[in-house]
Amino acid sequence: MHEGCQNPATCPMGRVLSRRPGWGAVPECNTGNPATTGKGTKTNVPSLRGDPRRRRSPLVHVAVGAVGVVLQVLTSGLMMGFVYALVAVGLSIIWGVMDVINFAHGEFLMVSMYSAFWLYTLLRLDPLFSWPIEMAIVFALGYLTYKVIIRRVVDAPGLAALLATFGLSLVLRNLAQFLWTPNYRFLNETLVTDKRLILGPVVLGMPQIVAAIGSVVMTILVFYFVQRTRMGRAIQATSLDKDAAKLMGIDTEKVYAFTFGLGGACVGVAGALLSSFFPVHPESGALYSLLAFVIVALGGFGNIKGALQAGVIIGVAEALGGFYLGTQFKYAVVFLIYLLVMQVRPSGLFGW
Repeated sequence: MHEGCQNPATCPMGRVLSRRPGWGAVPECNTGNPATTGKGTKTNVPSLRGDPRRRRSPLVHVAVGAVGVVLQVLTSGLMMGFVYALVAVGLSIIWGVMDVINFAHGEFLMVSMYSAFWLYTLLRLDPLFSWPIEMAIVFALGYLTYKVIIRRVVDAPGLAALLATFGLSLVLRNLAQFLWTPNYRFLNETLVTDKRLILGPVVLGMPQIVAAIGSVVMTILVFYFVQRTRMGRAIQATSLDKDAAKLMGIDTEKVYAFTFGLGGACVGVAGALLSSFFPVHPESGALYSLLAFVIVALGGFGNIKGALQAGVIIGVAEALGGFYLGTQFKYAVVFLIYLLVMQVRPSGLFGW
């Protein structure tokens, strides 16, 4: 006999008379005392009208899940786009100021990644703290590249400077294979490895978050350096008219050497940030170099803001293309965008 029933002769002793989805068995009495149960009415049966599982349609579940997936893809593309932008900023500065295409730009990135790897392996110095060292190493590499190679061909006719940097890229890549083998190397125990940030349906890897934030900060610093400092104004003047800058007393040779070093410093920081979640090997910079060329062409030569905006566009396009068409087609989407934009605006989306 259940609570509230006063008729033991006829009470079904809590016999299960109904089952409700989500509630299990519900005992009820329709033979009890009218004074306590009414004329055959059910007692102690919870209402299902407030159950959100009954109110929510399956289509709503599907829509919420689809929105979450799209947000995840967009966020991942956005974070990688910031890293692409920083790599492209270094190339854009060199290309815009000196009119030299640095084909060794990806190999500069590879040198930075190897530097971060060996500093962590040998000295246990996390890339989160060693990035100033990588920046200084690649700045010095860029500065020496200009002094030893580019200075002799910067004013040469034809494609002399382009071929010189192409040769340098082959030397650096094969030297890395000789010294460290083509094997992939990983940093698996850094401070941000395997850490995540969960924002509703979006799960963000901490290495990618750190890389994105670091890339944005470095891009902003480079922009304000070029716009607000004495050397930055000298870089702008030299890019507009080298001969006029000389007449104004600007040492254009020093400006060119510093510009090449500054471009290297950008990929130095990018390489240190990438090493915490991207494999380190002699070919690791090739893809980023190719994407940097596309971003510079879309953003406009020497345009730092344009490189940042174009990098975000390429990162998001790559992520969406890989998700909806498959990873084997994601770079096809990137280069299709590049070809279409070049047909409409040969100077780029944000160029002059």
